[in-house]
Amino acid sequence: MTSHLTIRRPDDWHVHLRDGDMLKAVVDYTARQFARAIVMPNLTPPVITVAAAEAYRQRILDALPADADFTPLMTCYLTDGADPEEIARGYEQGVFAACKLYPAHATTNSAHGVTDVRKLTGLLETMQRIGMPLLIHGEVTDRDVDIFDREAVFIERVLAPLVRDYPGLKVVFEHITTAEAVDFVAGSGPLIGATITPQHMIINRNAIFDGGIRPHAYCLPVAKREQHRLAVRKAAVSGSPKFFLGTDTAPHTVGRKEAACGCAGIFNAPFALESYIQVFDEENALDRFEGFASEHGPNFYGLPLNEGTVTLVRGGETVPERIVDGDIDLVPFHAGETLGWRIQG
Repeated sequence: MTSHLTIRRPDDWHVHLRDGDMLKAVVDYTARQFARAIVMPNLTPPVITVAAAEAYRQRILDALPADADFTPLMTCYLTDGADPEEIARGYEQGVFAACKLYPAHATTNSAHGVTDVRKLTGLLETMQRIGMPLLIHGEVTDRDVDIFDREAVFIERVLAPLVRDYPGLKVVFEHITTAEAVDFVAGSGPLIGATITPQHMIINRNAIFDGGIRPHAYCLPVAKREQHRLAVRKAAVSGSPKFFLGTDTAPHTVGRKEAACGCAGIFNAPFALESYIQVFDEENALDRFEGFASEHGPNFYGLPLNEGTVTLVRGGETVPERIVDGDIDLVPFHAGETLGWRIQG
């Protein structure tokens, strides 16, 4: 039995760092484990200009310890009126790493999101031309569509036509949760990839209703049936370069989670690698973990692999019930559980 595993330092290709006091409380958890992270732009107000992205990046860097070795990769929040010239300028200057498409009202702070992807024709043509990745929260928001079907319906109505109409566009289907998403990505060309969270490999929708409402198991896209969890898990450990690590860590304070209208999001950053490697261990796929965590993402984005390494060792790692930093009170993923691996050092 393997007692330890050393991998090239990984990256997180989907992270919510928030802003203000929350940013200061959570950013180091990501920076401790990952060399780079794709930072989501759904702030209030959203990050839609080069100047806003530069300012947010500086706030992230200012919130880190002085010795942190971490690079935030900034993204542009797309709206119906997104400016192709501004976005192209940001990409060419190395400020924007990608654009993020939130369907309007799909998730946290997405009210300014895109109401109809056809309104982005000029922008998508520009992105295709310059090779800029499009990151997609893949759900429809129509009230007549069941919440558990929103990802599959999005593939049919939006994603498949988009990929057909822009064959040269690089697309990341983020935090996939269904067998339909796995099949779509696996069956598409090399410009289509997907991120996978730890929670969507570990919990199914029963976790949200286990003995009552469990708000800390609620995220968007919501966890699905067991058959979908197994499909996503199989994709992650398959070794396919189309699937790579993206935690979608999304912190909300306890008060905002445990409320009459609780916020969506799972805070998994403190023990992200420990969570992921446990899945690969259980699936007898430890030899594929480095590819998923450290190689597939950079290769898809066209970025160099990281130079450093991280070593994980077999042995109990107990996750605290709460993480408190001043007025910030958070419940982490796996709260109270003992994981089978820990980071050495």
